[in-house]
Amino acid sequence: MDLFERVRAAQEELLVPGVAVGILEDGEERHHGFGVTSVDNPLAVTPDTLFQIGSISKTFTGTVAMYLVADGRLELDRPVREYLPQLALADAEATERVTLRHLLAHTGGWVGDYFDDTGWGDDAVARYVDRMVGLPQLTPVGELWSYNNAGFALAGRMIEVATGRRFEDVVKELVFDPLELTSSTYWPWEVMTERFAVGHMGLDGKVEVARPWPVGRSAHPAGGIASTTRDLLRYARLHLDPPPELAPMQVPQAPAAAEGEWVGLTWYGEEAFGTIRHGGGTVGQISLLVLRPSTRFAMAVLTNHSPLGIQVLDAALDAAGLKHADPQPVTGAPVATYAGTYAAPTSRLTLSRSGDGLRIEVQPLGGFPTPDSPPGPTPPAAEAFFYTEDRWLIDDGPLKGTVGHFIRDDAGHVVWLRVGGRLYRRVA
Repeated sequence: MDLFERVRAAQEELLVPGVAVGILEDGEERHHGFGVTSVDNPLAVTPDTLFQIGSISKTFTGTVAMYLVADGRLELDRPVREYLPQLALADAEATERVTLRHLLAHTGGWVGDYFDDTGWGDDAVARYVDRMVGLPQLTPVGELWSYNNAGFALAGRMIEVATGRRFEDVVKELVFDPLELTSSTYWPWEVMTERFAVGHMGLDGKVEVARPWPVGRSAHPAGGIASTTRDLLRYARLHLDPPPELAPMQVPQAPAAAEGEWVGLTWYGEEAFGTIRHGGGTVGQISLLVLRPSTRFAMAVLTNHSPLGIQVLDAALDAAGLKHADPQPVTGAPVATYAGTYAAPTSRLTLSRSGDGLRIEVQPLGGFPTPDSPPGPTPPAAEAFFYTEDRWLIDDGPLKGTVGHFIRDDAGHVVWLRVGGRLYRRVA
């Protein structure tokens, strides 16, 4: 079974409404679409169907930032406040110390899952940055990697100030137009004139259209692009053999979620496969772009279901030979010391002992895609096994593939649980 057949089989088995896949291999591209754009108003997914690519957009922001660094209009290690004198964060030291490098590598240290729609005016990102003063500082700047959407809004504002132009116009001029990414856009009123996918949510076969569809303008630097697999592979060619000004994006900056995984300047790398990649998630849409520069291979997978789209991505990686062997359970993990409650802004996790592993209950708290968004559906409790003393994996059910990593302080106390790239503070 080839890669496209594997993806289609996973899409049908999981009841994911639609998937688009593109592969660049040996200099040739192949694209296929499966399923439909919407269960309510179905159109066939084609290689020209637009999907929201979510946080893959961050690599576009990083690309633009690095062009401006090469041009002398930004510096990676100069404090952000020297560009934005009015910047105010909750932590005074973070306000003074944070740099563009910290933003692009997700090491700013404050709560990053802050989603606030500040309107569609040209001041949307600036207004969002002003409101970042209320985000709690979790860790000192530069200490730990923790996925940070808010940091990319700040990077987007730096791009606006450095160029004196709208963020979206700068991306179009420096990336979209030179690469002829004619189907890529930030604007929902441009998407709606084309064939496009809507997101879906729901478990146990109860698939429903996810709303709202648009990504607010303040989130454009973090996740606002809609695109196609064709455009994403054109973009991938740029980073498979990057010019000197973009090469630093592929230099490790900090350890990331999994063993052997690192974060660069927006790209994530995996030592085992020699790949760089970035995924994306919006309301009901899940995506992945993965590149292996040594073989000039690239793959884009776009789905319109959350969370089950994650398992479609997993099937694609497996078929491409880019999936790690399944980890094996270990015994002897200090399970009792890990049991408790861990909290992040958008969800709360309760962990209890289950044999040699953990039972994990997720309580969604809302707040995505806007601060007043209600909580999404509560997934069923999941069972996780330990594959190292401090790392666990869920290998069945809707949360299949979710990994967790306990992080201790200098005294050896468990303080953090990192899941999905986010830090959950132990609260009980």
